[in-house]
Amino acid sequence: MEKLPRKELIFDMLVKEPNDVFLNYALAMEHLSTSDFKEAEMQFKKVLEIDSNYLPCFYQLGQVNEKLNNIELALSYYKQGLELAKLQNNTKALGELNEAIWMLED
Repeated sequence: MEKLPRKELIFDMLVKEPNDVFLNYALAMEHLSTSDFKEAEMQFKKVLEIDSNYLPCFYQLGQVNEKLNNIELALSYYKQGLELAKLQNNTKALGELNEAIWMLED
């Protein structure tokens, strides 16, 4: 029996659990891995519709918008993520988001 590609497996699982945050995030990352930035962006936004406090999405949306040359939007996502990271006391994310902001504003 042939093994299904990871993206197809995720799609199959999402049929059963369409509001699973991790599965939706995993699908967004699959789109990102194939440089399908518009699909990745839409999928990351869907994750935030399900859970507006899913911190990794803000960094990834910033990255995607950098790739799409939407610098102001990328900064906006990074800054939103920065505020959420402060609320969640997530020092690793704070460092990553601060660095991303610094790189764009430099």
